[in-house]
This record gives sequence, C-alpha cells and structure tokens, in this order.
Amino acid sequence: MAALTAGTKAPQFELKAMDGKRFVLGEELARGPVVLAFFKVSCPVCQYAFPFLERLERAYGHKGVRIIGVSQNDPKQTAAFTKEFGVTFPVLLDDTESFPVSNAYGLTNVPTVFWIAQDGEIEVSSVGWVKAEFDEVNRKMAEAQNIPTASVFSPGEDVRDFRAG
Repeated sequence: MAALTAGTKAPQFELKAMDGKRFVLGEELARGPVVLAFFKVSCPVCQYAFPFLERLERAYGHKGVRIIGVSQNDPKQTAAFTKEFGVTFPVLLDDTESFPVSNAYGLTNVPTVFWIAQDGEIEVSSVGWVKAEFDEVNRKMAEAQNIPTASVFSPGEDVRDFRAG
C-alpha cells in the first residue's frame, strides 16, 4: 500500500511526544493545519530533508501551522537524531513494534511528509525528497500566515530536485 494521497482524509491518532506530552491530531487541527513528517534515524534522505524542515520551522514558527515529526525509532535514538540535525519542532514516537500511525498513513518509505488541512484532508503527500513538494509546503505555510514565502535555501546551496526515500 502506498502512502495516502492528496484528497484522502487523514486518519486520526494519538501519540506521545518526546517531551512526554500527548498529541491528538484532531486537537491540533482545531488550531490550524499540520505538517506530519515521518522519519527513521538511519535514513539518509531523512537526514537530508529534516534540516530543511527545521528551516521552515524557524521561518514560520508555530503560527497557524505546526510541523510535527513522527519517529519510527526509540526515544534515545530519536533524541540523538533531533540533536544532531537541530530539530526543534515537536517529535512524536510511533510504536516501534507495530508502527500503528505509520501503517495507518500507508508508509512504505521515509521520509514521508503530509500537509493536513484543518478539515482533516491531506493536501500534500510527499515521499522521499521532492523539492517541488517541499516548495509547495513552504508556500502553504506562508499563505496560512498571510505573509511572503520564506527563502529557505541559501544562494549557491546544492539542493536536489529529487532523492528517493
């Protein structure tokens, strides 16, 4: 089963965050759209993509849209990853035995990023690193705050158009 596609209703779920707080998708969506970014610490494409997601977090903060990581690893490995790659947005822990949330979202590869609108509909479903889809998330984050789109790539920086997850 491939990752859920745009136009699909996002499955509701509840997970614990790294800080021990409870995260309920429906409660977050009541505040605004959510960007869910699934990852595994050993994934080189996740290691490539997550610093760019962090740039979005720093550009827009938690105003209007929340970026939420979903780790497929244990807390210790996840903490090391977030420290190494400078991730400051909240990170949830999917159960490493059965991966209920990853499976509900149809994950076959990581990273997989979903833009979930306030009504619960998936509007962006991106598997691996697809620069055009990352740019779409960036545009949507700016639109949600009614501000200009942030420039998240440095001049001369080698940013790939695609990397398979």
